[in-house]
Amino acid sequence: MTAFFLADAAATDTFGACLAHTLPASAVVYLHGDLGAGKSSLARAVLRGLGVTGTIRSPTYTLVEPYALPAGGVAVHLDLYRIGDPGELAFLGLDDEDHRLWLVEWPERGHGALPPPDLDIVLRVQGLGRQVSLQPASPVGQAWLNDLLATCADKFPDA
Repeated sequence: MTAFFLADAAATDTFGACLAHTLPASAVVYLHGDLGAGKSSLARAVLRGLGVTGTIRSPTYTLVEPYALPAGGVAVHLDLYRIGDPGELAFLGLDDEDHRLWLVEWPERGHGALPPPDLDIVLRVQGLGRQVSLQPASPVGQAWLNDLLATCADKFPDA
């Protein structure tokens, strides 16, 4: 597991841009953390880094928000906090499109109904900032982490 400290919102935005810059052809990211840990903020930063403009809505009530990516493909941001049963995901039409990026908050609530992760990201409040820990869960996730470390590790202190 690799961990970094994000001192403030600007550091979170920079980290999200680094994730976007090193994004593989397609990936599934599970975002873990308590309420207020920064999952939605990091997802928003990744989407901005991929060139999404305009309003980026939190999917807290809609469960899923799709975004057309300027470079092609679709990113989906899911917030499964309000899901009572993983079977509820069948009604969201997530299999209807080829998604380049999945950003999934509260993935444990969709267990068995989601594609497996390539990268697990855990966010924790640490003082005034956030600790972000990354754990690859597939060869794609490991290659992504390696690229991220080679490209951006010097921008963030170790947690």
